[in-house]
Amino acid sequence: MSEAPRTLVVRLDSAGDVLLAGPAVRAIAAGSSTVTLLCGPQGESAGRLLPGVDDLVVFDAPWVSLSPPPLRREDIAALVERLATGRYDRALILASFHQSPLPAALLLKMAGVPWIGADSEDYPGSLLQLRHRRATYRHEAAAALELAEAAGFSLPPGDDGALRVRPHPDTAHLTGADPYVVLHPGAAVPARTWSPARSERAVAALAAAGHRVVVTGSPGEEALTRRVAGRHALDLGGRTRLPELAGVLAGAKVVIAGNTGPAHLAAAVRTPIVSLFSPVVSADRWLPYRVPHLRLGRQDTACAGTRARLCPVAGHPCLDSITDDEVLSAVAALTVGGPRPDRAGGPDRAGRKAPA
Repeated sequence: MSEAPRTLVVRLDSAGDVLLAGPAVRAIAAGSSTVTLLCGPQGESAGRLLPGVDDLVVFDAPWVSLSPPPLRREDIAALVERLATGRYDRALILASFHQSPLPAALLLKMAGVPWIGADSEDYPGSLLQLRHRRATYRHEAAAALELAEAAGFSLPPGDDGALRVRPHPDTAHLTGADPYVVLHPGAAVPARTWSPARSERAVAALAAAGHRVVVTGSPGEEALTRRVAGRHALDLGGRTRLPELAGVLAGAKVVIAGNTGPAHLAAAVRTPIVSLFSPVVSADRWLPYRVPHLRLGRQDTACAGTRARLCPVAGHPCLDSITDDEVLSAVAALTVGGPRPDRAGGPDRAGRKAPA
C-alpha cells in the first residue's frame, strides 16, 4: 500500500465476536490512516474497548441478529449513505465460518467502497476483490488476523497477537481488595453455560474450599446472579458495564465462565479461565485465546455440533455433569503452578494444548 488507506472493518455479531476481532483490528490499524468498525448493537460496547478503532457505525443486521427490528428501505438507505460519507478505500468483512459476508459486501458496494475482502465459501461475483479461504477449524481470532494479513496488513512490531482492550477502570471499590475468583453464570446462549442450579452449587463448593467468590452478570441478569451468589458470594449482577467488567475480571485470580463474551473479555485482560465449554460449537474456534485456560465439559454428548441455543438433551449433561472436584482442581491448577501463556493457549481438560 503506497498510502495508508481509510479502512472499514465489519463485525456484526456479539461482544465476544468483536473482542476476537481485536488482533486483526490492530493489524489493520497499523497500516491504515483511520479505522471505522461497523458492528451490531450487541458488539458496540466491545468495539469501543478495542485498540485501533477510531470510529463506530452501529447497524442491527437482519442476516446476523436474532431479533432485529423490522427491515425498512429507509434504514438501509441511511446506512449506505452513512458509509458513503466515510469514503473508505478498503473494507474487510469479518464473519464466523458459518456466515456469509455477501449481504454486507453488497451494501458496501452500494456505498461506493472500491475494495472489499472477506472469507467466503460462496461465489462472490464482483462483490469481493479478495476472496480468502480460511484454514479448516481455525480459531476465530486467528482466522480474522489471517484475513487481514492476506489483505496486506500486519501486526506492528512487539504485538503478540493476543486479545487486548483499552485501559479499564479500577474496580477495587466493587470487589474489595482481597483475592477472589469470578464466576459468570449467564450467557446469551443458555446451552453454552451451566444451569442456574449447577452454578449455585459451584459457588457453594468454591466458598467451602476457602475461595472468595464474585458473581458477575449483565443488566437484566440480577435475578440469576442473586440466586447463584446466595449467601456464599459477592453479587455484582447488573452493576458493571463492559469497561468495569474488564476491571473486575482483570483483578480475579481465575474466571469461571461458559463460551460467552465475558470469557473472551477475561482473555483480553490476561486472566486465566476455567472454560465451561459446551460442544454445541467447535472448541477449536472459540476456546479462550492465548491465555492460560482449562476446558471442562463432556465433548461427546448428543448435542455436539448442533449449534443449539437451548440444550436439546435432558439434564444438560455436557456441562452440568462437571463435578465440584473438577472445578476446584482446575482453579488450583490455574493459580498455583498452572499453565503459562503460549501462542495456542493453555491445555484443555485432558492436558492437551488448545489449538490456535
